[in-house]
Amino acid sequence: QTGRQKETERAMRCRVFVVLIWFAFTAGLSGDKFRFASYYGNHMVLQRDPERAVVWGYATDGAEVEISLSGPQSNQVKSTPVVNGIWKMTLDAVKPGGPYNLTAVQKGPATAKIVLTDILFGDVWLCGGQSNMAFTLTQVYNASEELALASKFPDVRVFQAALEHSNVELIDLAGVEVPWSRPTPEVLGGKDFTHFSAVCWLFGRYLYETLKYPVGLVESCWGGTPVEAWSSPRALHMCGLETPHTLFSEAPYYKSDGQMSWNSSVLWNAMIHPLLNMTMKGAIWYQGEANADVTNVFQDQILYAFDLPSNDYDITQDWRMAFHQGSEGQTAQDFPFGFVQLCTYRKTARDGFPEIRWHQTADYGFAPNERMKKTFMAVAMDLPDEKSPWGSIHPRDKQDVAFRLVLGARAVAYKENGVSFQGPFPSKVWINPTSLNITFDQVIKATRSNSTFEICCSKEKKPCDAGSAWLPAPMQEQGSNAVLVSIADCPFDNVAGLRYAWTDWPCAFKACPIYSADGVLPAPPFTFNRWFSSS
Repeated sequence: QTGRQKETERAMRCRVFVVLIWFAFTAGLSGDKFRFASYYGNHMVLQRDPERAVVWGYATDGAEVEISLSGPQSNQVKSTPVVNGIWKMTLDAVKPGGPYNLTAVQKGPATAKIVLTDILFGDVWLCGGQSNMAFTLTQVYNASEELALASKFPDVRVFQAALEHSNVELIDLAGVEVPWSRPTPEVLGGKDFTHFSAVCWLFGRYLYETLKYPVGLVESCWGGTPVEAWSSPRALHMCGLETPHTLFSEAPYYKSDGQMSWNSSVLWNAMIHPLLNMTMKGAIWYQGEANADVTNVFQDQILYAFDLPSNDYDITQDWRMAFHQGSEGQTAQDFPFGFVQLCTYRKTARDGFPEIRWHQTADYGFAPNERMKKTFMAVAMDLPDEKSPWGSIHPRDKQDVAFRLVLGARAVAYKENGVSFQGPFPSKVWINPTSLNITFDQVIKATRSNSTFEICCSKEKKPCDAGSAWLPAPMQEQGSNAVLVSIADCPFDNVAGLRYAWTDWPCAFKACPIYSADGVLPAPPFTFNRWFSSS
């Protein structure tokens, strides 16, 4: 069995437990139990200033709830009425640090009191996606060393939503896998694909080393899931898809090839919508493998194409709008969104990985760009792992993935000057009688390759696509920021396009042809056409 199948079977075995949790959840909605919502608890991190943290929970209708925060830099008391069994409060802004106590008192006929302790204020990041985000710290290279470091970062706190799906939007999480916790080898060292996300943890740890103040990490991901399951009905409609998606069932189940089938929006409903009231700094996302079916390119890659009649609407913008509204304007309307460009899967098979990588950037090849503002991307196609015990689709090097994400976060989310976070990208392409001169936007480190660059050779003056005739274009020479590739196998007038690293598995580990001058950041895949469509 694959790790993806094991984690899903585990979720199915927990179905009875989830039903019990659901009954408890609906009881809370009726006001029978005074409590905070599921993702508040001891040891949590709330969003620091200038944003204001939102807290909410359940109480008896008609009662009043008094919230008090006490700690080293802030003491505040606020009251709010209970409406339809729910109370909600926006705290005053608090500088990073702690610890704080947060006390909630229900006033009225049924007096009750809850005290949450060891609360920190810092930056809260949401980590979402499928199995490569769910991939745990115990599964990475040097896992023992990584786990041993956990307790040295007590101000990086973790929380994880339980695996659950729903055909309707839930107000609160139906279950919690990991309540807010200080990091320990036990908390971070769960079974394969359970808890805690290696990419999420390493991102937070590396970020803390720069920020020097608390970081809260909220994991909500599920292996083997397509982007449609994480998208709201609104986003699917804006992208031209009707809901429910006709390819998916009402509940996840195994198809004959061992893959899962999902109904649209079921994970948005159960694992994202409940979090909307939470104030957060930003999100990181590692997903796309489940959408790389080359036999269903349009349907499986539609939400990564961004070029439909709905124009500039996508899952990033939908989440931004929803979190901004849910937090009463506290989560930024353009909060920073980082993502991992797909790594590798198979060396020889033709699949949709190159197209997904391109569409992940809204067909620009890099991020941020005009269509995807305040985004950042970690290129991962140069981190293959053919011998991964969990299959080559699950590479073990998550340290480089997290490091590249943090570079992007420092530059985009925190506007840190002088942080290089993007690999080289072409700024000019000149065609000569026997070669193409490709000039990059920065100094490069180049290694000769005979096949990573390709040219489209066509007599027709129209854009090339995956079905066109693509020929290897061997690298001939290189300068400080440019390379020459041969077009000798194609007549000059027939050279219609250029592409780079346009395969599932374009290079060996950290051995792609083009990197930044320091050899740290790979050039992303790209494709250009000489001729443009007349339509």
